[in-house]
Amino acid sequence: MNQLTGKVAVITGAGSGMGAAIARLFAQEGASLALLDLNEQHAKEIAAECAGYGTNTSYHAADVTDSDGVRAAVVAAAAEHGGIDILVNSAGILDETPFLEMSPETFDRTLEVDLKGVFLSCRWAAPEMVKRGGGRIINIASQLGIKGGVNLAHYTAAKAGVIGFTKSLALELAPHHILANVIAPGPIVTPLIDGLSPDWKAAKQAELPIGRFGQAHEVAPTALLLASSPGGDLYTGQTLGPNSGDVMP
Repeated sequence: MNQLTGKVAVITGAGSGMGAAIARLFAQEGASLALLDLNEQHAKEIAAECAGYGTNTSYHAADVTDSDGVRAAVVAAAAEHGGIDILVNSAGILDETPFLEMSPETFDRTLEVDLKGVFLSCRWAAPEMVKRGGGRIINIASQLGIKGGVNLAHYTAAKAGVIGFTKSLALELAPHHILANVIAPGPIVTPLIDGLSPDWKAAKQAELPIGRFGQAHEVAPTALLLASSPGGDLYTGQTLGPNSGDVMP
C-alpha cells in the first residue's frame, strides 16, 4: 500500500473500464488523481469513488482529440495538484468493421482517438514531468497491435502506432528521467468491447490459452508496477502483455 503517495497521476478515459480500474488502484496506493473523460458525469462519479480512499481527486471533461481541450485539462490538473508525475492514456474507441467495407472516415476517427489522443496527452503532460525532474508515461495499447485482428484493421493500426510511438518517447525522454511504456492487454471485459459481435468474442475466447477474457481490475496492477518505484524503475520502451496468453513474444 501507499506505493504512490506524493505522486500526481493524470488518467484519460478514467470514467469507465481500465481507466477507472487504474484510478481506483492508484487512489488506494495514495496518488493524487486528475481524471479526464469525454463524459464528465462518469469522470465525476469515479472521482468521488476515488476520493473515498482519502486521496485528492479532480475530474475534467476532455475530448482527447481536441488539442486545446487536452492542453487546458492537463494544465489545470498540474496547477491544481502541483505538477504531474504519472500519465496513463486509457481513452479509446473500438468497432468491428470489415476492411473491404471500411470508410476513410471510420479509419480516420479511430486513429484520431486511439493514436492522436495519446500523442496529445503526452505532448502536454511531458513538459510538466520535465519540471518535476522525471515521470512515468503508461499508454494502453492492445495485443492486436502486435498480432493483428480480423475486422479491426483500423484499431490494430492505431494500437501498433501507440507501441511504436511509445518506444520513441522512451528514447527521447530518457534524459529527462521520464520512463514511457505500453500495456497491451488482451480482450478485457469493459464497455469498449460492446461493439464487437458475439461471434467475434466467442472465436477470440476459444483462442486464448487461459480460456477467458480478462477483467479491468486484473490489468490495473500492471499499471501500478510501471508507475511505482522501485518496481517500475528499469522499464522503459517496453510492452507488457496481460493478455490471457494471446500473444507470447
